[in-house]
Amino acid sequence: MPTFHAVVWMDNTEAHVAMFDQEHMQTQRVKSRSHHKHQGKTEDSAAYFADIATALAGAHEVLLTGPGLARNQFRDWCVSHQPEMANTIVDSVTTDHPSDGQLVALARQYFKKFDSMTDPAAA
Repeated sequence: MPTFHAVVWMDNTEAHVAMFDQEHMQTQRVKSRSHHKHQGKTEDSAAYFADIATALAGAHEVLLTGPGLARNQFRDWCVSHQPEMANTIVDSVTTDHPSDGQLVALARQYFKKFDSMTDPAAA
């Protein structure tokens, strides 16, 4: 069974979620419900983070990326509210604003080590 990976580029207003395996890829955008650039309300962040977690359902390994602290806040939220999702997060990497194609290319390179650990033929 192929490993199903996900990569998320996120800031406080929008998340780009890409889920993929060796043969397939699907992308989705999740927008914050807040009208403020920097979310100050806990309920705004919680709803946004819950929407991202929903978009990641089924992923086995998740790489978080983005320019600011939102990715770390999302990881902390997952630890408190969705521990199963938190266990799928393998890393958090600072990135600028890549295109969706660049984001998936970055993640494919990153996840090669996971694929080679689970599939002896990939090594």
